[in-house]
Amino acid sequence: MHVTYVGHSTVLIQTKKANLIIDPFISGNSHTPLSLDDLPKIDAVLLTHGHGDHILDTQAIAERDGSLVIAIAELATYFSWSGLHVHGMSIGGSYMFPFGKVKMTQAFHGSSITNAERKQIIYAGMPAGLLLSLDGKTIYHAGDTALFSDMKLIGEQNDLDLAFLPIGDNFTMGPEDALIAAKWLKARRIVPIHYNTFPVITQDADKFTDQLGGHGYVLSPGQTLEL
Repeated sequence: MHVTYVGHSTVLIQTKKANLIIDPFISGNSHTPLSLDDLPKIDAVLLTHGHGDHILDTQAIAERDGSLVIAIAELATYFSWSGLHVHGMSIGGSYMFPFGKVKMTQAFHGSSITNAERKQIIYAGMPAGLLLSLDGKTIYHAGDTALFSDMKLIGEQNDLDLAFLPIGDNFTMGPEDALIAAKWLKARRIVPIHYNTFPVITQDADKFTDQLGGHGYVLSPGQTLEL
């Protein structure tokens, strides 16, 4: 399995059965060397919540590739109105797709779509994390979230091969809380996400991973690891 950190919170996962992308924010991210043209054909787009820096390229990718959009029910419905093929879920629910199992976990954040022209904020359901069982591996993408104690349960109930944790602070947990999350999750590999894209979330990722006892991996945008 090839797992590529595209940048911000965007992750590309290429399995034996499918190509998946989480929270596609590429065309609006000057920190990634990748463009939409660099992506393989995407079979499924998985969304943690409705903020623009997580859904920006969903429509373009799904229209181009005929991708399935997997999201919280309200957000899935929103994209269905644009003619996309969607699968809605809710917190705590799981579903076995042809490529593997997806479970929606809780996350403590907001979720909305902003229409600046109309000065309108559209409710997009609850924010979520993603627990993925793919090709015999288990991956946790926390989405945008604060630290919460049920991360202990996620770590106890799942043998995590890889976890993506936000460290940017301000909008999500910062490095200190992310270290606690990493301890609770007990993943073999921890990759920091959601940092340095904007000045307000500037962080030293190397300093964070240095404290993880060999389990931390800093991936530059566009860099791939093998699972």
